[in-house]
Amino acid sequence: MRGTGRRFRGWALASAAACLTLALTGCAQVDTTAPSTARAEPAHGAPAKFGTVDCREARCIALTFDAGPSENSARLLDVLKEKKVPATFFLLGKRHIEKYPELVKRMAAEGHEVASHTWDHRILTRISDAQIREELKRPNDAIERLTGRKPTLMRPPQGRTDADVHRISKELGLAEVLWSVTAKDYTTDDSALITKRVLDQSSRDGIILLHDIYPGTVPAVPGIIDALKARGYVFVTVPQLLAPGRAEPGKVYRP
Repeated sequence: MRGTGRRFRGWALASAAACLTLALTGCAQVDTTAPSTARAEPAHGAPAKFGTVDCREARCIALTFDAGPSENSARLLDVLKEKKVPATFFLLGKRHIEKYPELVKRMAAEGHEVASHTWDHRILTRISDAQIREELKRPNDAIERLTGRKPTLMRPPQGRTDADVHRISKELGLAEVLWSVTAKDYTTDDSALITKRVLDQSSRDGIILLHDIYPGTVPAVPGIIDALKARGYVFVTVPQLLAPGRAEPGKVYRP
């Protein structure tokens, strides 16, 4: 797992350097829908469930984790269970879903949203349509086999997306979810710094991006949760953040 973390850290650092002065969404401007806009739009069919909170009234924030499951995920799930906090997990297939299937099942069983971060973290804007479909379909199929539910959300690696990715995501029934808060935990194992970065950027309707594959991240989570709860935030999954609207396939969501 350490090797996987190093490889992913290298990808993330390269991306950060390339996109330093450019947009968050993979060095390109894309049309995005804010959670507040999604909530104001009627869902197709019946309204989506609110869960335990109505984010039209409450000060909601979503905690999301990319690139797992990993050897750290069981500890993270213990923390979330103790704190009674739901999260959204954007999972990788190769070396992750296939290595830790019981953790995928546990995530779903404990009420977390299980979503896709592609099969092998390939940059979707750099590959063919057929390869994009493969990167998105394989984790969907694996997650559905393990949890009984096909994912409706995906996060493109490095946030890189374009019209082709939108079109194929729509074909596969997937909405794309970006973020508004990043601790850049791929650059540090300092849990206190990770906590500070998250708290400094957090606001209502925020979507927090973390990676539980890194050693400094999971130890930071209890403090992040406690501090944000003290500020009046309520933690929800991404679908709960959008309710009573629903994430529409082919659309991109970001605060």
